[in-house]
Amino acid sequence: MTQPFCGQRISIVGTSGSGKTTLARQISQVLQMPHIELDALQWEPNWTTAEPALFRSRVEQALQGDRWVVDGNYSKVRDLVWGRADAVIWLDYAFPVVFRRIFSRTLWRGITKQELWNGNRETLKRSFSQDSMILWVLRTYHRRRKEYPVLLARSDYAHLKQIRLHSPKSTAVWLLALSQRSEVKV
Repeated sequence: MTQPFCGQRISIVGTSGSGKTTLARQISQVLQMPHIELDALQWEPNWTTAEPALFRSRVEQALQGDRWVVDGNYSKVRDLVWGRADAVIWLDYAFPVVFRRIFSRTLWRGITKQELWNGNRETLKRSFSQDSMILWVLRTYHRRRKEYPVLLARSDYAHLKQIRLHSPKSTAVWLLALSQRSEVKV
């Protein structure tokens, strides 16, 4: 089992639908640290992306604290996040797991019209359009799995503790160990 230590500034990455935000919220609660959701900083109303300079500024501001957990894969701010982070947790799950999760999540959000960020909601129409998260996962899943080992091997990220979790079960075991370790320290 991977050691439960994960640092004070944590970045969680993985393909869409892998559970980054859920894990970030859980770590935030266990370690009593702020949770920063990059999607919330990126998306403006009407599914418009923030201008790159504004997005970077928002991320820089959010990272000012000494303790945080960030979830998201945005390459345009990776240097900011990973440059300040002391650990990266990569949710590297098998494609069937991720696809099942993204499909059911997208369908649920489309049916319930759950608000995500800045008034944006997924709709059933959007769920099966060119902007679909399902299509996004189909397009990016294999690329991400090739990309992260290369990125994490770069010398400018050598300071990062790397935690690679291969299944929801291994993540649950790791999180339980983190919770137990955190309780001992209190």
